[in-house]
Amino acid sequence: MLYTAFIFGLISSFHCVGMCGPIAMMLPVDRNNAAKKTTQIITYHLGRLLAYATIGLIFGLVGRGLFLAGFQQKLSIFIGVAMIVVILIPEKIFAKYNFSKPAFRLISKIKATLGSQFKNKSYKSIFTIGLLNGFLPCGMVYVALFGAIAMQNEAFGVLYMILFGLGTVPLMSSVVYLNSILTVHVRNKIQKVIPYIGIIMGILFILRGLGLGIPYVSPSNMSLFVQPTPNCH
Repeated sequence: MLYTAFIFGLISSFHCVGMCGPIAMMLPVDRNNAAKKTTQIITYHLGRLLAYATIGLIFGLVGRGLFLAGFQQKLSIFIGVAMIVVILIPEKIFAKYNFSKPAFRLISKIKATLGSQFKNKSYKSIFTIGLLNGFLPCGMVYVALFGAIAMQNEAFGVLYMILFGLGTVPLMSSVVYLNSILTVHVRNKIQKVIPYIGIIMGILFILRGLGLGIPYVSPSNMSLFVQPTPNCH
C-alpha cells in the first residue's frame, strides 16, 4: 500500500499548487545563481519532508497501538471509509465546523513565525519555511495521514508520509516555471481528478481490511508489518 502514498502525492500536488504554491513562489532564493537556487529549493523540501515524517511517526504509532489491540482489519476498513467520506464532504462543511479551532493559536503562531522567515535568505530560514509549511493544515495531508495510521507501524507511517511528500516535490519545485501553463482553468480540471484518486485509495484500504485473499490488494493475512505472536521453535 506504500505506492498509494507517492501516487496520491503526485495528484494532490495540483491542490498544493493552489494552497502552498504562493509560499514556494515567495521563497527567498537566489534568483541570479541557478545552482544555489536549486539547493535552496531542495532545502525547502527537506524541511517539508521532515514535518511529514514527524506527523507520520506520531500517527504510525497510533496505528501500531490499534494493530496490537487486534483492530487491524477493522482499522483498515474504517480508514478506507473515512478517506472516502473526507473526499466526498465539501470543504465548506469542514470550514463551517472549523475542526482546527482548538489548535488555532498554535496555527497562528506557526503562520507568524513562517512570515518572519521570508526576510532571511539563509538556508536555515528556508529549511524552517519548509518545516513550518509542512505543519500547516491541509485536507490532502489529512487523507494521507489516514494511510499512515493504516500502516500499523511507526516506521512505515514515516515512510508513507515521506513518499507522499516526495510525490508533491516535482510540481511544487517547478511551480514558478509552470505558472503560465497551469492556468486556473487547467488547475480546476486537474483538481476534479483528485477526489477520484482519493476514493480509489479508500476502496483499496477497504479491500485490504476485508482480507479476500487477493495478492497485494486484499491479502488474507493482515499481519503485514508486525508479527502478532512470537515465532519460537
